[in-house]
Amino acid sequence: MIQVLFAASAAEWDDYSNSLPKAFAKAGLDVEISLDIAPEEPALIDYIVYAPSSRLQDFTPFTGAKAVLNLWAGVENVVGNKTLNIPLCRLVDQGLTEGMVEWCVGHTLRHHLGMDRDICRTDAQWDPITPPLARNRRVTVLGLGELGASVATALVALNFDVAGWSRSAKDINGVTCLSGDAGLDAALARADILVLLLPLTGDTENLMNADRLAMMPHGAVLINPGRGPLVVDDALVDALDSGVIGHATLDVFRTEPLPKEHPFWAHPKVTVTPHIASSTRPESAAKVVAENVRRGEAGEPFLFVVDQAAGY
Repeated sequence: MIQVLFAASAAEWDDYSNSLPKAFAKAGLDVEISLDIAPEEPALIDYIVYAPSSRLQDFTPFTGAKAVLNLWAGVENVVGNKTLNIPLCRLVDQGLTEGMVEWCVGHTLRHHLGMDRDICRTDAQWDPITPPLARNRRVTVLGLGELGASVATALVALNFDVAGWSRSAKDINGVTCLSGDAGLDAALARADILVLLLPLTGDTENLMNADRLAMMPHGAVLINPGRGPLVVDDALVDALDSGVIGHATLDVFRTEPLPKEHPFWAHPKVTVTPHIASSTRPESAAKVVAENVRRGEAGEPFLFVVDQAAGY
């Protein structure tokens, strides 16, 4: 029997208690699931299903474990753990991807069409403002991993002029793909609307500082459903106040929930959403976890293995 440790919160087990056993059974796996993060015989655990919010921080006792299977797309809270010496697999889930695409496309269209102006109009003034066609609106996506590539492709399908930037060169049909430091400058300079979907690493933390915000077209829109620390909060507020940035729609923050006293809440040019852009759906996520366990037992390569040196 395969021994799986579910190392996450009680609330997360409530979410997965039905879907995970069903997914294992459907995959033809005979699995026993443990919830004890300090089992009497940790060496017998074959796989650790993990949420970075877990109290489990020392992987040393789990000498027989073959992989840590993350329940979140982000791995920044675990990838640097010095006791983690086995494969770490991040969650790439079709439901998660679909949710992110829908959220990003929805807010891109909202800003492109000027929906806030129309929804908030109360002055009884007939003031028609026709937006440009999508082909004349330049959207840049920073980060061309699974989520970023899917968002960029969806925006291309709507006829937006889309560029994407990543550390390493990518090739995505219909997307102007840029890379490297010079590519980042070019990506920002043409971003009427900027979507941040980068992982959080030492290289990307505080990426959007005052200098880089100033590289964007005056009055551009910033959309961040990626990671809160990609953006320097004070620099963004200053850019909004000066008009360098026209609006920011933010789903992720350095501290969550976003503190009530944070200036983002009251700023007229900021839209706050409560980290809902891409929530994990347990039913579809459980299938990804089960598939990786099946692969491990069959001696096949795991899906979505993290490069622990790169941090993603």
